[in-house]
Amino acid sequence: MKTKTEKLANAVRAAGGVPRPEEHFCSAIIVAAGSGTRMGSTRTKQMTELCGKPVIVHTLLAFQACEAIKEIIVVAKEDELGTYTDFKRAYGLSKLRQVVSGGATRQESVMLGTKVLSYSSEYVAIHDGARCLITPNEITEVLRQACIYGAAAAAEKMTDTVKRCDGRGFVTETVDRNALMRAQTPQCFKTSLYLASAYTAERDGFEATDDCSVAEHAGFPVKMIDCGKTNLKITTPEDLVIARALLTARNLTARAADSHT
Repeated sequence: MKTKTEKLANAVRAAGGVPRPEEHFCSAIIVAAGSGTRMGSTRTKQMTELCGKPVIVHTLLAFQACEAIKEIIVVAKEDELGTYTDFKRAYGLSKLRQVVSGGATRQESVMLGTKVLSYSSEYVAIHDGARCLITPNEITEVLRQACIYGAAAAAEKMTDTVKRCDGRGFVTETVDRNALMRAQTPQCFKTSLYLASAYTAERDGFEATDDCSVAEHAGFPVKMIDCGKTNLKITTPEDLVIARALLTARNLTARAADSHT
């Protein structure tokens, strides 16, 4: 028997329609309440400078530039809440509607973000604030898939050989990498689907490592979308070096394209 999600996806395909997230009220919850202790700095990872701007600003600008996104909610550290007022003014972040203090866990922080979503919200994109190289096109594509399937997430295909090991570090199995994907964000959902899933997780005492796990626990399928290796999360100083190189190359390419138009 087909699920409601499968029936919806089949109906969309049968009608020959391509969903347009821009035609829906799509919200973004940016989770930026982490401490970033692995950065080895007194600054949090989201406030670390990258090519002249804080990491979180690069993230916010991508969502600001995404036509599908109608509002942005940031879940931040309590002592950084006021900083976002300055960011909104300095960088023209007109979609930044509210900033709230985070919880003890990521799952709790996301729930605090959902509590201030607009009543009009039809879809929600939940994103790590430290994934600052996401592009507006990638956000739109994941949202488009969420419009079809109800839940979709950015991911990266595995290219390395993956080994399963025992507690002593000895290989017990070589895992088929074709069946594996590394989860990224944004992770996008029909808003009502995510809220129902979050309620189920809270009722069951289920602790998730990401937002997809919340939906999976409630029995909803999640479509994974390959966004490649560049959608990395800034966690260590080495990540910052890679992100700086990628962002510099991206900016050079954009300037070269502009000079030929």
